[in-house]
Amino acid sequence: MNNFNFYSPTHFVFGKNRENEVGTFVKRFGGTRVLIHFGGGSVVKSGLLNRVKTSLAAENIYFTELGGVLPNPRSGLVYKGIEICKQENIDFILAVGGGSVIDSSKAIALGALYDGDFWDFYMGKLVEKALPVATILTISAAGSEGSTGSVITHENGMLKRAANSDALRPVFSVLNPELTCTLPNYQTACGATDMMAHVMERYFTNTQNVEITDRLCEGILLTVIKETPKALADSTNYESRANIMWAGMVAHNDICGVGRDQDWSSHQMEHELSGLYDVAHGAGLAVIFPAWMKYVMNHNVMRFAQFAVRVWGCEMDFQSPEKTAIQGIERYEQFMTSIGMPIRFSELGAKAEDIPTLVKTMQLGNRTLGSFVKLTEEDVRKIYELAV
Repeated sequence: MNNFNFYSPTHFVFGKNRENEVGTFVKRFGGTRVLIHFGGGSVVKSGLLNRVKTSLAAENIYFTELGGVLPNPRSGLVYKGIEICKQENIDFILAVGGGSVIDSSKAIALGALYDGDFWDFYMGKLVEKALPVATILTISAAGSEGSTGSVITHENGMLKRAANSDALRPVFSVLNPELTCTLPNYQTACGATDMMAHVMERYFTNTQNVEITDRLCEGILLTVIKETPKALADSTNYESRANIMWAGMVAHNDICGVGRDQDWSSHQMEHELSGLYDVAHGAGLAVIFPAWMKYVMNHNVMRFAQFAVRVWGCEMDFQSPEKTAIQGIERYEQFMTSIGMPIRFSELGAKAEDIPTLVKTMQLGNRTLGSFVKLTEEDVRKIYELAV
């Protein structure tokens, strides 16, 4: 196991109706002038936005609002949010929504305290400070409610890039599983796929003797595999949605990734897909991950065989562990199909002829991608081709 530092200070407020306490928590964490950031009409139609405003007003907290966040959140709205923060002397960002809303809120939070272009931080500049961000989660998926990360798509070139910093961890997050009960099944399935990918980016590692985090990863994956079909069959199944919601947070606050090398090449390859085609992030991952697995499997067949046995219940074939490894990948693909996810380019609307564009916009040059296997541009091209 590698040396590591782990710092995860987010205060989690979990359970039914807890969004009604948001004003108390904003005050507790020092917010006096709040930007409420959200997406589309569902937050308004459900009455959630009004409940949030009522709770803030009860604590005499000033607020203004900015809606309109899209999936794969865009730079244009971030610039608008930064301008509002500077004009209104905002000192606290409250994200009401899913991962896209939270990522956009984090981008606004860091840009509000910076004199330059916030995009600098998504091109590698170190994030040192940001306004405090809190979340009220409505989609179990991205794990942004407990993570250091934010992913934004810049409309000039549709480049999708990430920024990471402890300064971007939410100070508190309200997690009420009931808020996810009205989601379409497709969004629920995309969310489950995303959280599984977050775990697998950490699971496939070259670091030895990481049994504790292996078991944490496997436990999260088994939970998602068990509970997702239940949630899809009955949208009102609170217990399944509660388990999925907490799994999504634990999958990405890095508790299962400490002390081990992590990969993240599949996420970066997917970012190019969703940047070009504007597809749901989870759907893109469902296509990319099995292609990546097949391409890199022989680098460490026994790790893939372990994944097959411990997560998918395959029997170990000690004479041919390759067969076990392949069976595990196939069962992963079968699960994706069973919950309504695509596993091929054609199911996404992606085109083989666009692969050179996907590789080019990644801007790898002479650099490599990932850690488990260091991928060149040629490797990336071949993985995309396996997904066609």
